[in-house]
Amino acid sequence: MRILHVEGGRNFYGGAHQILLLMEGLKSRGIENILACRRGSELSRLASSVAEVKPISMRGDLDVGLILRLIKVIRESHPDVIHLHSRIGADVMGGIAARLAGVPVVHSRRQDNPESRLAVALKYRLHDRIIAISKAIGQVLLKEGLPEQKLRCVLDAVEITPRIEIPDRAWFNKEFGLESGAPVLGVVAQLIPRKGHRVLIEAMPEILEAFPDTQVLFFGKGAGAAELEALIHQKSLSRSVRLAGFREDLERILPCIDVLVHPALREGMGVSLLQAQLARVAVVASAVGGIPEAIEDGVTGFLVPPDNPLSLSRAIVRLIGNPALRKRMGERGRMFVESHFSSDHMVEGNLAVYRELV
Repeated sequence: MRILHVEGGRNFYGGAHQILLLMEGLKSRGIENILACRRGSELSRLASSVAEVKPISMRGDLDVGLILRLIKVIRESHPDVIHLHSRIGADVMGGIAARLAGVPVVHSRRQDNPESRLAVALKYRLHDRIIAISKAIGQVLLKEGLPEQKLRCVLDAVEITPRIEIPDRAWFNKEFGLESGAPVLGVVAQLIPRKGHRVLIEAMPEILEAFPDTQVLFFGKGAGAAELEALIHQKSLSRSVRLAGFREDLERILPCIDVLVHPALREGMGVSLLQAQLARVAVVASAVGGIPEAIEDGVTGFLVPPDNPLSLSRAIVRLIGNPALRKRMGERGRMFVESHFSSDHMVEGNLAVYRELV
């Protein structure tokens, strides 16, 4: 079987990481991968060992020329199924290209933002199957009129890595200029408004009142960086809250933080939540979108109402002040992810959808 994957993103965020995991799993099962992706993207570089990479120009939602460029790739690669992984024009233009080429097409929906019933009726008519990466996203689609027979749910995954029994906290403290023993909160997300960094900043006075030496590291990059820097300065939090940039060594960093915080306002699933639990880190996150499917409230972390700094601060203070609870939640989080979110489960789920169409 040959699968043509289409991804329009430039950066290697959670969605692109899922595509790489999927292609690795498919290749190990004898499936051939072709990847049409944005020229110069991180994924085009990283995927060369698991896919035949076809870098092409992708200019966004209104890039009508993408239809012809994708048809050219389809004619060259002769796929059995086309899997559209992103929006950014790939969902609509890729759907049109697949229809014109007469190839079955699958589209993965990663976000829980609402769409109009008219948009759902028109856009998803192009696709043979829609894969929701959480049950919550599936429910949004059904409420907006997506035919149930088109919908499949395949949960996101994380690569199950070996346990790090003794995190290198000395390296971590030196790397980020931290005092030994200071509680550290980490946020791993794009620096964009819907990820809710502002909510944690607004919660910091209550957290610092209880634990004055608490440090917050925002890992990631995005268009909202300057705005966040300004807000941190405005709130006089520059000594406690920092933008730590995009990191490719999260598997080394995550075991060293005390609590992962994810105060998102909207979220399809949140791969960083799975990565943190795999590293045995307790989580505090907003109860939105697919997050309640990724966190067992009161077991692997705490879920709080979105956009509620007081609830967020109380949950964080409770965890900072109770190392035994953090450790217990971390251990349970590792077991939860291993049993529910392995890449094998995700790969087999997607493969089952392909087999329906071939």
